[in-house]
Amino acid sequence: MLSYRDVEKRYGDVVAVDKVSTDFEPGVIHALLGPNGSGKSTLMKMAIGVVRPDAGEVRVDGVDPTRDPVSARKIVGYAPEEIVVYESLTPAETLSFLGSVYGLPRGELEERVNLLVKLFKLGEHMNKLAGELSHGNRRKLLLVSALLHSPKVLILDEPFSGLDPEAGRVLREIMRKYASEGKTVLFSTHVLELAEAVADVVTIMHRGRVVARGSPEELREGLKAADLEAAFLTATGLSEELRELLQVLWGS
Repeated sequence: MLSYRDVEKRYGDVVAVDKVSTDFEPGVIHALLGPNGSGKSTLMKMAIGVVRPDAGEVRVDGVDPTRDPVSARKIVGYAPEEIVVYESLTPAETLSFLGSVYGLPRGELEERVNLLVKLFKLGEHMNKLAGELSHGNRRKLLLVSALLHSPKVLILDEPFSGLDPEAGRVLREIMRKYASEGKTVLFSTHVLELAEAVADVVTIMHRGRVVARGSPEELREGLKAADLEAAFLTATGLSEELRELLQVLWGS
């Protein structure tokens, strides 16, 4: 459903994505992990054509998002890490506009909006300006926007950041529901305990490359780690570096 082949992306002298070839299969919840600057967000943005690869190919259900970003965005539901909303519109106006962009029939749009708004408890905020919403409610609006058209591929960049526990639980259930329907779910997070609890498959990036991939259990066993955090540190080569720095900190 979502595939990358020999994908590269540079920003000047900085290599953001370095010859990545990987697939994110349907019916599975994928977690994308990596230190800051490892290329996770860049890889995600390629799926909707926001970032164009310098080399290689990206396909979303057979569509090339570089050549046809409009079609790709109808397939993909994407919520960025950055809180970007139409500040001068209300959530109700925002979702109505997006529904028209996706070509959703009025009845279907109203049904989807009503369900998602109830799930994320945005009802009392629907007629406020989005620019006046709290950080957490803006995050919820981004998520509802990504879910509005029931996409085949759901890509969420740090989606749990700023969410209250109840909204986090709702999002986890939605992700599981989507995977059970044979859709592709990909999310990034820095909370490794969350990735270990939610993801079926974990892909770890470091310096623009995929350095490890497998289920949490496979990563623990393959890297001889007690938990996903230890596996992550080993796969990224940060374990020894961290140990040395801590020794310096404590003067030992």
